[in-house]
Amino acid sequence: MSNELDVVVPVYNEGENIIEVLHAFQKHVCTPLRFLVCYDRDDDNTLPVLRGAGDVGFEIVLVKNRAAGVHEAIMTGFARSTAPAVLVFPADEPYNVPIVDRMYHAFREGNDVVVASRFMKNGRMEGGPFLKSLIVRIASFVLHRLVGVPASDATYGLRLFSKKLLDSVLIESTQGFTYAVELLVKCHRLRWNVAEIPASWYRRASGESRFNLRKWLPYYARWFFYALATTYLRKSPNTVKLKSEMHLV
Repeated sequence: MSNELDVVVPVYNEGENIIEVLHAFQKHVCTPLRFLVCYDRDDDNTLPVLRGAGDVGFEIVLVKNRAAGVHEAIMTGFARSTAPAVLVFPADEPYNVPIVDRMYHAFREGNDVVVASRFMKNGRMEGGPFLKSLIVRIASFVLHRLVGVPASDATYGLRLFSKKLLDSVLIESTQGFTYAVELLVKCHRLRWNVAEIPASWYRRASGESRFNLRKWLPYYARWFFYALATTYLRKSPNTVKLKSEMHLV
């Protein structure tokens, strides 16, 4: 059976965490899938764990990133994906694996972005730095309540995209997980469908997080103000750059 879902997993020394994620997918996910594990360095400690994982019920593909960094890891995974739906999944969150089938089902219902939301009913975010939590909550609230983006969590990197959206929209982001905000607001500007599923986030217990709020904040702000401008000002930012053309909405 061909895979219906490509799961892009950016890794950087996630040897302590990845096996739990694999076992969780094996236990909880019924959707036919392929694992695209995207790594920077050949000495990454995730790789020997994956090579020794044995049969987990789905194909694991090791993908060498075209350039270093989490953004490039995800873009490399997008470029290698062939399934109709592509899920970006963190290498340290086995507790969120049970929502994967629900996210895929939402895609099958006609949604081009499926957001894993920490801020909707039954979602949660616990243990993170206070400043980070405050900023992402405020930004998400403004985009949801004032701009009308149909998702209560704008920034979470755990997100599913249709291959149609990835093949159509030019991703202009270059840093971190800012592409996730960009694709969300552009999908909304195109009037394509967005859904959300409640998810959890807990501060990681092992390994090193690559999330850098101070470095990436200006890049997040770009798409925050893009959403505001295209909603209220109707100026030139109300364009969605497509790979084939400049599309005015």
